[in-house]
Amino acid sequence: MSFPSDLEIAQAASLRPITEIAAALGLSPDHVETHGKHVAKIELDAIAAASAKPRAKYVVVTAITPTPLGEGKTTTSVGLAQAMARIGKKGLLALRQPSMGPTFGIKGGAAGGGHSQVVPMELLNLHLTGDFHAVTAAHNMCAAILDNHLHHGNACGINPKTITWRRVLDVNDRSLRNVIIGLGGKDDGVTRQSGFDITAASEVMAILALSTSVEDMRARLGRIVVGYTDDDVAVTAGQIGAAGAMAVIMRDALKPNLMQTLENTPALIHAGPFGNIATGNSSVIADLLGIHLSEYLITEAGFGADMGAERFFNIKCRVSGLRPDAAVLVTTVRALKAHSGRFRIVAGRPLPEELLAENPDDVRAGAANLAKQIENVKVHGVSPVVAINAFPTDHPSEHAVIREIAESLGARVAVCTHFSDGGAGAVDLAHAVVRACEEPTDFRFLYPDDASLADKIEAVATRIYGAARVEYSNEARTQLARYEKNGFGNLPVCIAKTHLSISGDPSLKGAPTGHTLNVREVRASVGAGFVYPICGDMRTMPGLGAHPAALSIDLDAEGRVTGLF
Repeated sequence: MSFPSDLEIAQAASLRPITEIAAALGLSPDHVETHGKHVAKIELDAIAAASAKPRAKYVVVTAITPTPLGEGKTTTSVGLAQAMARIGKKGLLALRQPSMGPTFGIKGGAAGGGHSQVVPMELLNLHLTGDFHAVTAAHNMCAAILDNHLHHGNACGINPKTITWRRVLDVNDRSLRNVIIGLGGKDDGVTRQSGFDITAASEVMAILALSTSVEDMRARLGRIVVGYTDDDVAVTAGQIGAAGAMAVIMRDALKPNLMQTLENTPALIHAGPFGNIATGNSSVIADLLGIHLSEYLITEAGFGADMGAERFFNIKCRVSGLRPDAAVLVTTVRALKAHSGRFRIVAGRPLPEELLAENPDDVRAGAANLAKQIENVKVHGVSPVVAINAFPTDHPSEHAVIREIAESLGARVAVCTHFSDGGAGAVDLAHAVVRACEEPTDFRFLYPDDASLADKIEAVATRIYGAARVEYSNEARTQLARYEKNGFGNLPVCIAKTHLSISGDPSLKGAPTGHTLNVREVRASVGAGFVYPICGDMRTMPGLGAHPAALSIDLDAEGRVTGLF
């Protein structure tokens, strides 16, 4: 008998009314705004109301450098939260909302998987309460006001060639990456080159993820830099008059969404910043709320520990003031074998048969990546717990190698079967996390605020990526100087690079050292509060593959979603 699909499992779930989930968290009915039976938005006043309650242990779920298939961080996060209830602990999830671009593309849904999912999975993957659409509208409102400002005389003196503010859409559409706008007559706007990014890549999305209040969000929107004058002086969304309208559009989106897992564990779903050029973490607001509503707040950081977790530690924790108690590092046998350099994994294609054969030596050959990611967690003073996300094709001898290596580096280890067994399959992981959280922590940032932008980039490149040096293009050096001149030097850095290697080169597997990190361009998300150097070719508007998920998604005769995975 074949294993049911994620959608089949989700649609068979026994869900509790969302009002009961909220009540179990201790939320007042006055703070719960229901959206149907199984989703609610939580009023921001609930943060202050909950602040007198004890602080939860704070756990971030990250991973080794993933294969193109991903290694199951979301599924592990859900399984861990469900397992907490099974060992008598009160767990709460805080996760990003999926983008519909990847949902209809090659990746499919992002609600977890198997028997460790957030449900209703159709709602989570398709619109939810409209936060992504609010981000799209607010971003494009700024773009419209910017072009209107140019059309009506350009009072701020913006040099059109320096405009950095594009438009966004929550679809994968490569044809919109580069466009010419303002074609037609003189009343049709100023003709210039522009383009579209996916909504998750919008700075407005990053602002949603990092804001701490309505007032903070409004101020951040006002600080967005849309372009520069001929004298290299930044011009902001506030200066062109766009920030107020953007804030109004974003007001309800700032409220976190409450859902539940298949085992009725509560989940706060909020924001969905792009993992390559932004933090790749769910919202600060959700964490500020959740930290006083549970015993264990479990959140997920995108991609490997060199990316999402590094940004969690050095950007998100700087903003929230929260300090993690433990980090779960998800690994798989297949990923470590891939890091041996002996196998090639391609999304959408079957795994090589030789990769599935029992071979602990291949696992050991790729284990340098696991070791380096354990180091990347520990350098921030956080206790690591390695979660082996087990697949039916794994072998006990291969798990034994992972355990041996991880324990030798001071990490706790648990083998997990939460995909097939739900919370019961992550009980060992839950016990390991509880023990890790009981240890004293010595959390620390990687660099101080007052370091130069170049010093911050070098700290991440050398200490986290294993690079020997950083080299900048002439354009990147000019941009760094511009940002320092405009007072942006105190911001943290969010290095945009490939997620398929610890280095900036996707072909380098394992834990390469001695390489050079090449920075070709540097951009500033001043409203969000970080500067992002770009290393390599970063696609901010994905395209659809030859056989995207969109071709399979439909409605049946009863109006139920089909084909979503």
